[in-house]
Amino acid sequence: MMDVKLNDLLEVGVVVGIHGLRGDLKILPLPTGHLALPGARKVYLMDSEGLPVQYDAVRSSQHKQNVLLRLAGLDDLAAVEPLMGVSIWMAKADLPELDDEQYYWSDLEGLEVIDQHQGVLGQVVGMFTTTAHDILEVDGPAGEILIPAIEPFLVQVDRDKGQLHVKLPEGLVPEAEKTP
Repeated sequence: MMDVKLNDLLEVGVVVGIHGLRGDLKILPLPTGHLALPGARKVYLMDSEGLPVQYDAVRSSQHKQNVLLRLAGLDDLAAVEPLMGVSIWMAKADLPELDDEQYYWSDLEGLEVIDQHQGVLGQVVGMFTTTAHDILEVDGPAGEILIPAIEPFLVQVDRDKGQLHVKLPEGLVPEAEKTP
């Protein structure tokens, strides 16, 4: 097995429960994890030293808001109970191709956010999921700005220029003070 570095991985979910007696892990997908987990063939969990350990996915399926994942060699309750709260990672090279309008969290991290009316707002520094949709966290001169990661707010992602163009409603971001 080839050594995998953390930079080559994307965190896609967290173990939040166990389903059934065969040790299926109930995974809460992190932002964009729901795009990758259902078809996962191999995943990584961190060992006690923080090093990634590869596991083959025997079964992966959508279950309500979660994903059920069965890993080879972990096929009973005693084997999976210690995994509660553990993060699930996938190799970026193994992530499925997405449509032109879909992006993994790692594709958006660090992009400069530019509003059509107010100009540069800052950089994407985080993302989290709500029951309605994903939310982008942007850090800039106006402080933290939370932007719903949906149309009509997201206008264009330009990875070549490292920019995310948005169109935010008036009042979401305080206008910068103008100096004479």
